[in-house]
Amino acid sequence: MRIGNGKGPIFVILSISLLLFIPLFFLKGTAFLDFWWWFTANVVILLGLVFYFDRNFSLLIINDFKNKFVIKIVIGFASAAILYLIFFTGDFITRWIFAFAQDEIFNIYRFKGDASLLRITLLMFLIIGPGEELFWRGYVQRVLSKKYGSAPGFFLAAGLYTFIHISSGNPMLVLAAFVCGIYWGWIYMRKGSLILNIVSHVVWDIAVFVVFPFKG
Repeated sequence: MRIGNGKGPIFVILSISLLLFIPLFFLKGTAFLDFWWWFTANVVILLGLVFYFDRNFSLLIINDFKNKFVIKIVIGFASAAILYLIFFTGDFITRWIFAFAQDEIFNIYRFKGDASLLRITLLMFLIIGPGEELFWRGYVQRVLSKKYGSAPGFFLAAGLYTFIHISSGNPMLVLAAFVCGIYWGWIYMRKGSLILNIVSHVVWDIAVFVVFPFKG
């Protein structure tokens, strides 16, 4: 059964997202899939469900491409730079205040495992970064906002985005997810552009994990 407005199956899809992502952050990989392949598979599965149930989703993306595309790219890069500066400042402050911060930040980068930087970069650029924005902002936040109102939908989506990271047991990762969820959720609430959000997310991901990592 297809649900054109996407509202019907959202709670089922959200439940599936929790079942997929909580074990990912808890186990960080298996004998068959490392963290990055597992993450990618989760995103593909969830987007498959979204595109199946929400027939308007593809049209939403197409229309986004048609309207002020270059401006959205520029703003996306600028917003990624601002978020990086926020994290750069936060990295310094948290290491100064919390004795555990440095070790926990180091543990986040241990998610890399044996994966090459090239593979991580390609997966972030092609699937993970775009997929997270399409799912969490383009589907979850959009549908919850239609159902409960713009602000409640924004906070619910950001809260769920933060919640799935709790299973990692890493307070710095949870804090990072909270900040990112609020930041990208607010941008989407104000601008309503998935292209802008995707550019911001992808550029920030690659900057933080590959080009300019926070390793103290």
